[in-house]
Amino acid sequence: MREETDFLGTLEVPADRYYGIETQRAILNFPITGTPISAMPELLTALAWIKEAAASVNERAGELAPEKAEAIRLACQEIAAGLHADQFPVDVLQGGAGTSTNMNMNEVVANLALEKLGHARARYDVIHPKDHVNRCQSTNDAYATAVRICIVLVNRNLTAAVRRCVEAFETRAESYGDVPKLGRTQLQDAVPMTVGAELRAFATALEEDIVRFQELEPLLLETNLGGTAIGTGIGASAYYAEHIVDELARLSSLPVTASRNRVEASWDTGVFVMATGVLKRLAAKLSKIANDLRLLSSGPMGGLGELRLPQVQPGSSIMPGKVNPVIPEVVNQACYRAFGADTVVTFAAEAGQLQLNAMEPVMLWSIYEATTGLTAAVGTLIDRCIRELHVDAARCRELLDASPARVTSLAPIIGYAAAAEVAIRMVEHRETFADALRAVADADTAVRTKLRANGDSFD
Repeated sequence: MREETDFLGTLEVPADRYYGIETQRAILNFPITGTPISAMPELLTALAWIKEAAASVNERAGELAPEKAEAIRLACQEIAAGLHADQFPVDVLQGGAGTSTNMNMNEVVANLALEKLGHARARYDVIHPKDHVNRCQSTNDAYATAVRICIVLVNRNLTAAVRRCVEAFETRAESYGDVPKLGRTQLQDAVPMTVGAELRAFATALEEDIVRFQELEPLLLETNLGGTAIGTGIGASAYYAEHIVDELARLSSLPVTASRNRVEASWDTGVFVMATGVLKRLAAKLSKIANDLRLLSSGPMGGLGELRLPQVQPGSSIMPGKVNPVIPEVVNQACYRAFGADTVVTFAAEAGQLQLNAMEPVMLWSIYEATTGLTAAVGTLIDRCIRELHVDAARCRELLDASPARVTSLAPIIGYAAAAEVAIRMVEHRETFADALRAVADADTAVRTKLRANGDSFD
């Protein structure tokens, strides 16, 4: 162990850790979920980019010695590359508006940089977590910016997965494009359609949401960086405030822009509400599609049975031969979690007070968990379900032929009332379409005349 001191006193820190006393306090204070911030590698990458960008701008401003700036940059580059993840143990849920996360990063970067300069850990008189690594920053702009970048990165992963899902449905639609089947509304027989039309509709519904995520990205990448504590820029040099956003954009290769009002941007978390709204919209569609896949594959003998889902595992510990639609089921559950995230973020965004919203940690974790869960669920749906999905064309034809769905096309020819008689006969007497139509026509000369005038046969 090594002893470190802050203005609250002295505390022991494990000697082999790169983090310091403030991280150690956070470990003790926030034993909440058991999930460390290292579970969000995109957050660590984003925050490391910010610290690296700040070191470069502060060096150019003459506020940070070149050798210290270079050591900080090297440390940040290692963290951004995924190294040292075990040095970030702070819980994802924490009080303090993300201060513990920011300080965890500051301390790890400082001690890594010290090591690169040949100094022992905790030689903060040489490189200090706050005076050097956190120079010209506040948690309220550095952490807040990292949160937004993190969400953009995981959203891109999700949209890539959704794009693959769209392509998978389009491929299956091509395979079964001309197979006729029964279309249904409110779980009742409606009108004929094709399997291809049904599957392409799934693809189109999902494709629309890719655009929604793309529209969201510029709003997420508006940052209050340079505004420090509440957006006024107190504690930051004018040079830093002018150049930090451009440097971060260059370093991250992301189109980061400065908010036109940094005071507003320091407390307004409306963009997170919008983000979960888009996420919820996608989840609602995915869950509906999963429901349809379960319903269309129901049976195999006592249900619809139009689709044959891949048999990926036994479905029962007591019923021999039973196979369940487990992949759509797990997609449903990932979607429910996204619905919950929207509720959490809405309450958390409303909870902001005055010049800061202290609830960003729960907003980030809710969005991150829901987004990564949906990404994995979509990937599983593609690989374990859609690609091996088959259509029972004979079953589709059987259900269509037994249904009064074709009667709708008769209404413009013989009139709604006569068409309804055909439908009722098919249901009540279990007659075929041709037999029911022939019976109605035999009983009604006007119907028979209209059919002949249209050139239609009873079949």
